[in-house]
Amino acid sequence: MKSTIFRQLIVLPLLAAVMATLYACGAANSRAVAAPAHFTTVYVLRQGASAAITGAVTANPNVSIAASAPVVRLERVNDSRCHPGAVCVWAGYISFSFALLQPDGSASNFVLSDNMPNGTASVTRSGLTFTLAGFEPQQAPAKDETPPDYQVSLKVSNINPP
Repeated sequence: MKSTIFRQLIVLPLLAAVMATLYACGAANSRAVAAPAHFTTVYVLRQGASAAITGAVTANPNVSIAASAPVVRLERVNDSRCHPGAVCVWAGYISFSFALLQPDGSASNFVLSDNMPNGTASVTRSGLTFTLAGFEPQQAPAKDETPPDYQVSLKVSNINPP
């Protein structure tokens, strides 16, 4: 009988200590990964340039921010606008082709334009909203002029814009 009581006095507190340790480890791990706060950032990209969307990263001390951030890249600029001094049947448009690269290697493509037929100036991919915020130069280049080095302002947010 003494051995049964002795076992209960040792085993029960030891079991309680192990369970408390497991609970503490689980609670610590659940706090290590937090959802990203709401953010809105404007990136200025040139053709071929890319930017890591660091605001979309969850807080995880085991993974570097650069390795876990999605990347947006300006793939191509299509400028079919009528050149100054030219006689055109239609005004044309300018559009911007982007690629969104995820840390897991997956990718999606989208096109933004403020005046392209059936086009859109805003799109949502992977929980992020991408909105065309502007571009330079605003005017189409002259017919014999070399294509300009376009700069595109892209607003990225994880909330729908108002």
